[in-house]
Parts: sequence; C-alpha cells; structure tokens
Amino acid sequence: MSTDFVEYIRAKGHRNVLAVHPATLEFTRSNDLSRRGDCIVAVSADKAMPSLNADFKEKLRRQGARLTVLIEAGGLAETVNAYGSTSLTLAHPTEMVVRKSSYVCGRTLAVKADKAAADLSRGFVEKLRDPSQKIRITLTVKSW
Repeated sequence: MSTDFVEYIRAKGHRNVLAVHPATLEFTRSNDLSRRGDCIVAVSADKAMPSLNADFKEKLRRQGARLTVLIEAGGLAETVNAYGSTSLTLAHPTEMVVRKSSYVCGRTLAVKADKAAADLSRGFVEKLRDPSQKIRITLTVKSW
C-alpha cells in the first residue's frame, strides 16, 4: 500500500525566468536571478530542502519513490513526474533541482523526470516571468 507525503512551497516569478534548460528545472530561495539561470522557474521560495519534513525526505529516498511536482501560477498549472533516489542528500540550503537524468548531487530533489524547464508551455513560462506572480508548488511523494 502506498502513502502520500505532501509539501507546499510558495515562490514568486521573476522577469529573468527563461525556462529553456533541456534537462533540469529548479526552484530557489534566492530572490534574484541572472539570465544565466536558464533552468530556474521560481524564486524566493519559502522552503528549501533542509526545511522539508523529515518523513517526506525519508520517503523520497526510498527505492521506487515517485514524486509529482505541481506548479501553479496565474490560473495555469504544469505537472512534472519524477523519482526519488536512495542517493539523495536533500540538504542544499537554497536550491531544489529536478532532473531528467539520473545524476545526483547536493542540489538534486528528484531524478528521471518527464519534463525539464524547456518542456513547460511557453504560456505558462510567461506567467513565471511576472515578478508579481505568486507561484504555488506542491510536492507529493508516493512510496510503496
């Protein structure tokens, strides 16, 4: 039987959101963004990995854990499906990166995602470029 663990993150848009990276997408606690951050889709996040619930992190580190990332902004939504990993440290103080690959480092939240920043609809990305846009991110982990 599976159990769901959910985390909610509030963030904001930024005028420099490009969302063109083909392999990753990122949320950051930082409130600034240069145009080099082409995978970043939300800034000023109110949580980072150290502040995620311990049970959530434990479940995400289990073999076969599945993570659903729901990003909502301006009446639109995008869903990204990914996997946890037993190699996750989930300790980076400012950044959370979801990757299409299996690569894990201290910034990695999830791997083997079905979408990266470049895969988000361009209409949705326009919402993310608005500095006054409030963004809600819902992380749901299912562990078997």
